[in-house]
Amino acid sequence: MELKEIMAQKSFVVVGDTVNEAKYAYKIKNELLKKGYTVYAVGKELASLNEVPGEVDIIDLCIHPAKGIKLLKENKRSVKGVLIQPGAESEEIIAFLQEQDIPYLEGCALVGLSLYK
Repeated sequence: MELKEIMAQKSFVVVGDTVNEAKYAYKIKNELLKKGYTVYAVGKELASLNEVPGEVDIIDLCIHPAKGIKLLKENKRSVKGVLIQPGAESEEIIAFLQEQDIPYLEGCALVGLSLYK
């Protein structure tokens, strides 16, 4: 999966601390909203990916890998892909996504927004 393809999607779930202005999850969530994406937040706003009320195209991981893998394993919804922000990656997450045949990319949504939106 490529960053351009990810940024062409419409609905994102930002996983991380989306209420603290100093955190990248907060910045990413708000930049996605400004650019017209549908955005949901898991971590500080919703407790689980399964609580998201709408359709999800992309899960954007901006969270410690140990918490990220837990949320991914609990997830019951279908997604088009996962974007793994720097610092949110782990071998366990990559292996899980490959086993589940879920497309993913290690990259940055803010870079994607600057290049493709």
